[in-house]
Amino acid sequence: MNAPSPHSHDPDATHAASDGLAVQHHELGEALLLDVRRAGVFESAPTLLPGSVWRDPARVDVWAAELPADREVVVYCVYGHEVSRNTALRLRALGVNARFLSGGIDGWQRAGLPTVAKGEAS
Repeated sequence: MNAPSPHSHDPDATHAASDGLAVQHHELGEALLLDVRRAGVFESAPTLLPGSVWRDPARVDVWAAELPADREVVVYCVYGHEVSRNTALRLRALGVNARFLSGGIDGWQRAGLPTVAKGEAS
């Protein structure tokens, strides 16, 4: 049996470590909302959540320092699974008060909440 790569991750461990960081859509408040869908997924998607901006989750270590220290950050991906959970955990490790949107943009849309077309003013 091979030992896991130091770069591999265990989805169950990610979920266990991040469960307490979930935010429901009605709990966003004044949080800074970041779309962290993978680049290819984001590029092919027509919409994003109102007021959100996209950041490449693969480059979180680069853009994390640009985030405000005094404001909660909520990240979302498609379903609220690995991408947003891992990004929230990485941001927290870098000192950012980050959480993730439970259900992602898919759950948001299923709840009948509004989205905006990419490129529209939010």
